[in-house]
Amino acid sequence: MTITISMLETYPKSINLDRAKLATTIDALNACAQACTACADACLSEDRIAELTKCVRTDLDCADICATTARVLSRHTGYDANISRTLLAACATACKSCGDECARHAQMHEHCRVCADACRACERACRDLLATVS
Repeated sequence: MTITISMLETYPKSINLDRAKLATTIDALNACAQACTACADACLSEDRIAELTKCVRTDLDCADICATTARVLSRHTGYDANISRTLLAACATACKSCGDECARHAQMHEHCRVCADACRACERACRDLLATVS
């Protein structure tokens, strides 16, 4: 059991989303943000950094979008489904873009492979939760 589901289970009011699915998504968002941040840093340490400029940029964009989405999805008082839908869609787009970019470098850089996997998992989680947002 993660801290995320523990916190969601202690929320005193109703939540308009499935708590387990929401927790899974928040955990995927946080994992992706961490992977993207670490991948960007690792890219900056590679010898041929000029070839990784786009990778660093997409990593940082994805990390920021994932972290923000996780924070917004963790708040339920005054919930606005329109904001959640918009953020989840934007996050899925950012994860796809970053996952595609990291996959281009995955054979040469293991950190890009790990990051691409985290992006793919997060994209799926965002799309799954998005399908349930009313």
